[in-house]
Amino acid sequence: MAKRDYYDVLGVSKGANADEIKKAYRTKAKELHPDRNKDNPDAEKQFKEAGEAYDILKDAEKKAAYDRFGHAAFEGGTGAGARPGGGFGGAGPGQGDFASAFSDVFDDLFGDFMGGGARGGAGGRQRAARGADLRYNLRVNLDEAYRGLQKTINVPTSVACDACDGSGAEGGAEPTTCPTCSGMGKVRAQQGFFTVERTCPTCSGLGQIIKNPCNVCAGQGRVQKDRSLSVNIPAGVETGTRIRLAGEGEAGMRGGPAGDLYIFIEVAPHKIFEREDTNLFCRVPVSVAKAALGGDIEVPTIDGGRSRVKIPEGSQSGRQMRLRGKGMPALRGGGHGDMFIELAVETPVNLTGRQKEILKEFDTLSEDNNPETKSFFKSVKGFWDSMKS
Repeated sequence: MAKRDYYDVLGVSKGANADEIKKAYRTKAKELHPDRNKDNPDAEKQFKEAGEAYDILKDAEKKAAYDRFGHAAFEGGTGAGARPGGGFGGAGPGQGDFASAFSDVFDDLFGDFMGGGARGGAGGRQRAARGADLRYNLRVNLDEAYRGLQKTINVPTSVACDACDGSGAEGGAEPTTCPTCSGMGKVRAQQGFFTVERTCPTCSGLGQIIKNPCNVCAGQGRVQKDRSLSVNIPAGVETGTRIRLAGEGEAGMRGGPAGDLYIFIEVAPHKIFEREDTNLFCRVPVSVAKAALGGDIEVPTIDGGRSRVKIPEGSQSGRQMRLRGKGMPALRGGGHGDMFIELAVETPVNLTGRQKEILKEFDTLSEDNNPETKSFFKSVKGFWDSMKS
């Protein structure tokens, strides 16, 4: 059976560059991997076919020969482009180079599971391990959130060891190359046409080992310590606001860069004000007489001052009035929100005899001033009469 064109196998054009060919192979390898196609008996064959095609097209010299002579360039004999006794390069596709082809994209395919992308720098060795990011929960009150402030916090964290200058070696000596992985930080094992890569067990992926560990930090290059930090809390923060302090997290192992510190803000409930974004809400009690007759009242504001508010005559409980610009500042600029006052008409208690007399007289004289009450009881009377008939 004639072999399929390698470009057709990968689904690319003849003009495709190396990155396009690699990307196409990644897609095909994921799509055709036998573990994902257990119900498809042809998947393994197609998977190997894609690897064979990639092995040829990824190599500039082999690709040029294939473009000129096709599959004949890699068949045995003395045909054009062939080498006696073994075709192009002495080994046909699929006879040993497939594992290499698959290994080239192994990190891309399975990096999430194997920690792919960790290799970097000369020779593929890992960089010194970066320290972990830290989280600190900071609770402030609403007044502090309104003004903004400088706050000093104590953070338990790992810092670079002074005894070894963070190297982890006694006396600050330089680490040596790991003999197991030769500084790569990873080791590979061949399993059929698969190449399995894992973190080096000797150096834990660092590519280096310490022969004489520091007595203070036990070779870690860092020690536990409480740090005191000054944090700038901007005006307008709210619950959930996150402040990042770069490089103030946990120190990295053996001189690695420090992580970051993330401060999460929680604004405590206020006794008087309720907050909604940049707006504030305040419930203000008023007497029956003040609500009925109208008048002025003073209300507190979040900045510590007072504002005079005029109560309209005949105000009811639940009525809202707005004080513009008396709310919270916007976190990223843009002025202040508003403050909303909700009236709560209070029913008087512990009345004296004289007060009761006055209220009874007032109630008798107020029947015509309460049309809603009059209408309600008229409806109730009508309902009762209908039930009796």
